[in-house]
Amino acid sequence: MQRLSGAIVLAFFFALTACKGHDKKILVYASSDIQTDNTKTAITIGEGTTHHEQELDFTGSDPVTLNVQSPAGKLALEVQDDGLYIANLKNDTVIGSYQHVGADNGDSKITQDALKQKLDSLQKLVAGENVSAANRNYFITPNKIVKITGDTKAKIFGPYTTIPGAFDAGSVPEIYKFYSIKEIREIISKLNVMAGGKK
Repeated sequence: MQRLSGAIVLAFFFALTACKGHDKKILVYASSDIQTDNTKTAITIGEGTTHHEQELDFTGSDPVTLNVQSPAGKLALEVQDDGLYIANLKNDTVIGSYQHVGADNGDSKITQDALKQKLDSLQKLVAGENVSAANRNYFITPNKIVKITGDTKAKIFGPYTTIPGAFDAGSVPEIYKFYSIKEIREIISKLNVMAGGKK
């Protein structure tokens, strides 16, 4: 009888894992209000200069196609695999990377060598160099969609948003921070001054 119960439990467990849900989460970035229809796949954006974000959640194994109507015309963006994506419908490139939050144990001091290394890294990122999914850094040009991670529970902080000091990094499996290219250039300018260079 115990063997039979064990077999039933095992069969139930395998049935549950076989029915694992398929999730696709798409963060849409635009420079104006983002309008969607009931299916969340037809998107309309207008002219604007203020950053807007909208999160779209989809379940099921079927591919998802976003049909976008913007001042630049019509565009179709397709997502095949499960995971967390950013669809950049802004006029500017957005740049971001995985964040090692809390790894510095609160030490806010930075050496000149570390500062120059960070400056060099950001300059390469702005130029689209050393960008790869393996490095977990991203250079997303306008009207493109990019998979950031396979884990839809990851947290992404978008452009013009800071990671709150009180944010519990242990509450999510991964954290990413994205910037507009304009923000990155301003950061580079400030770091350059700190490193002894010209503004």
